[in-house]
Amino acid sequence: MNILLFIIVGAVAGWMAGQIIKGKGFGFLGNLIIGIIGGFLGGFIFEQLGISFYGIIGSLIAAVVGAVILLFIIDLFKIKIMGAKS
Repeated sequence: MNILLFIIVGAVAGWMAGQIIKGKGFGFLGNLIIGIIGGFLGGFIFEQLGISFYGIIGSLIAAVVGAVILLFIIDLFKIKIMGAKS
């Protein structure tokens, strides 16, 4: 996947995960970072489960699932550190 497509998929995945978890996006850079990390996380999880995705849509699905998991984990740490959900 070329770098431009990688950036676009990461940004869209981060935005979609932000809509699912928080109800809003995180700006282009935040969405991009969340989407890219989520893509790696989702790819790793699905590989461990023996599930394969192909193409842009498959990459987007894996990245969104990974980004949602990432945001969920971040929220858990926020709750532990702050003592209450903000």
